Amino acid sequence: MARKDTTSAVVLLGIIALLASSAAAFNITRILGELSDFSTFNNLLMQKKLADEINRRQTITVLAVDNGAAGGISSLPSDVQRKVLSVHVVLDYYDTKKLNAMKNHSTRLTTLFQSSGQATNHMGFLNCTKHSDGTMVFGSAEPGAPVTSQLVKLIASRPYNISVLQVSSAIVPPSIGTTNANNSKADAPLPALTKAKTPISAPAPSASKGKKGASSPKQDVRAPGPSNNDASADTPSDTPGPLADGPTADGPSTNGPTADGPTEADAPADDKSDAADAPKGSAGNRAVAGVGLGIVALLVITFSF
Repeated sequence: MARKDTTSAVVLLGIIALLASSAAAFNITRILGELSDFSTFNNLLMQKKLADEINRRQTITVLAVDNGAAGGISSLPSDVQRKVLSVHVVLDYYDTKKLNAMKNHSTRLTTLFQSSGQATNHMGFLNCTKHSDGTMVFGSAEPGAPVTSQLVKLIASRPYNISVLQVSSAIVPPSIGTTNANNSKADAPLPALTKAKTPISAPAPSASKGKKGASSPKQDVRAPGPSNNDASADTPSDTPGPLADGPTADGPSTNGPTADGPTEADAPADDKSDAADAPKGSAGNRAVAGVGLGIVALLVITFSF
């Protein structure tokens, strides 16, 4: 009975150990730490916090470069280094056997950089091409990027969780260093276009309006004229003595234009409305004077007979 219990306990511990090993499927830092030729690449993964992200994945392929080729990454700016390292992490399992079994001569692989949301212009993908001589090369899928990083060998694999492949050179998309700059330019608001407004000047006073405004006092001055003329015209009818004298009776008719003269002289030459009114007033005065002369003439003829 005790032996049976011991066997059950061993089996249980084995199951627990198996579950624990499944939970921690791999550790990229430990794998590369056993290979001194890849110490620079391993340190870069740890510095940029990518080692932990790789270890959290269930299925992954890492394209590693040795210390001699790692300078193509370490010489880049710090923020670009993480992006380039992410391009070397493929989100699927590929070992040499699976690559050689590819039916197409070229295929596209999705990288960790594509999942970051910062990839543009196909920079988050890799082109994998198999040449006729059996060699395999990798390169960025960005248009115009070279596909020249050759597969060297398989470093480590744990089907179908992780595969570590050595490539001959670092894979750097040509435009990866300008990704942030392009995004910032696209997000920046456009400057508001302002158009200066030309101030509208006040309209100059019209000459005709000014003349009309000035003519009103002249009309007031000219208004009493007819009343004076009418008074002079009525005077001969009330006093028959002076009216009998012909020359005296002609006086109002000859003096009539003189009375109207100052009014016409003061009127502006180009003011048609005022000039048109002046003759009407003088004509009325002359008509009254004419009627008075006719009456005087009749009286003279009557008294002569």
